[in-house]
Amino acid sequence: MFLSRCVSLFRYLFIGSLVFVQFCNIAFAAEFPRNFDNADGSTTEIVAKPKRILSTSVTVTGTLLAMDAPVIASAQTATANFFAQWQNVAQAKKIAPLWPAGQVDLEAAFLQQPDLIIVSVNGADSALAHIDELKMIAPVITVDYGVLTWQQLAQQLAQGLGVESQTYAVIQQFERVLTQAKNEITIPSGQANIISYNGPGITNPIATVKSAHGQLLASLGFKLEEPNADWHSGTKATGDFVRAEYEKLSQLNGDITFLLRVDSFAVPRVLNDPVLQNLNSIKNKQVYALGANSFRIDYYSALEVIHQIKRDFATKPL
Repeated sequence: MFLSRCVSLFRYLFIGSLVFVQFCNIAFAAEFPRNFDNADGSTTEIVAKPKRILSTSVTVTGTLLAMDAPVIASAQTATANFFAQWQNVAQAKKIAPLWPAGQVDLEAAFLQQPDLIIVSVNGADSALAHIDELKMIAPVITVDYGVLTWQQLAQQLAQGLGVESQTYAVIQQFERVLTQAKNEITIPSGQANIISYNGPGITNPIATVKSAHGQLLASLGFKLEEPNADWHSGTKATGDFVRAEYEKLSQLNGDITFLLRVDSFAVPRVLNDPVLQNLNSIKNKQVYALGANSFRIDYYSALEVIHQIKRDFATKPL
């Protein structure tokens, strides 16, 4: 009886193992092709796991690097640079620089021999106008990073690129940093606003609550002030910023103001702005810089912002 039971158990385990192996083989075989739902409403079939990704959006490239996706080339900023927060990573990975934002070079894209091209549907680094020509080089997927956190963008891309495991790992690592920071700061009462201060004669973008900046600060515990959508002027609103005329800044009500694109040396300029002296944040001297690399939020710049917040709002002096 004992021997019979052992034989039966062995047969069960053996057959179960075969089924498991067959299931894994089927799952692996079915991993690709995959369909990617594009931001422009279309669908792209990705036949095989990409090995040579070309990013036409310098904003998206930062997230691809954090995911350790096989990006080989990237467009640059309007000044023909990579973003400073991840430039050293791009150099270490030997990412080929392509063209300044807004100056798509199809020949340069072709020479890279990509097996997948990523295009943003929004932003100054969008190559959407050239999507038909890019599709002649390689399959193209489109994303909209406007109101997505870098984590949301990474998860969306991972499903198409087949890099879910490493993407999950880096997001979990980031969330641990975020949680630790939240436990180490004391946040003043009242609402906060986030502006890219430019002064008179030009628009001054104000981040919305659902922007990547708004969501990052909210995850740290800040309550965000929503700018009036009617203040938006110029180009079509993208949802992440209200591009307001300078005078509209005086109508903000927040008790805390965060400044984009600058370090702390720029704070006195805002504190001494005669037009803004009635702002609550000016009266309370609660104006803080988020750092020179804070205008675009990706994994790398988000970490810089978190460290800056910890320095400014540490429960105990650092």
